[in-house]
Amino acid sequence: MSPLFDFDPFREMEQLQRRMDRLFQTLWGEPPLWRAGVYPLVNISETKDHVFVRAELPGVKPENLEITLKNQNLVIRGERQITSEGEEVNYHRRERESGYFRRVVRLPVPVDSNQVEATMKDGILTVTLAKPEEVKPRQIQVKSA
Repeated sequence: MSPLFDFDPFREMEQLQRRMDRLFQTLWGEPPLWRAGVYPLVNISETKDHVFVRAELPGVKPENLEITLKNQNLVIRGERQITSEGEEVNYHRRERESGYFRRVVRLPVPVDSNQVEATMKDGILTVTLAKPEEVKPRQIQVKSA
């Protein structure tokens, strides 16, 4: 297979991000302050029949989420809205931000795009993706022209 077809831009970006973090940790002893981290945090697991992607999305309403699947990439995008506490409030620390987010997750195996379910409970999004039935190889007859 050609190296061009093995190229995964999302994997390359994650590797670059890890290298930059290591550089900052080496120089200053901590990760860069300008990067809050990857959001949302996800766990990926699998059973014989399914792949599960669980994402922490506290305060995000299901109607503010868009989930798409293309090839082996699951894209979770949405908006987290945090109610303003008023103009008179002075924050001492503000770590919970509001705004739009997008997270691309590379799935470990191919999945059946027609058998995907997403549920939200207690701030945890669970996307259940069915693995496809094994396709048996078939012999193809070559015809002479």
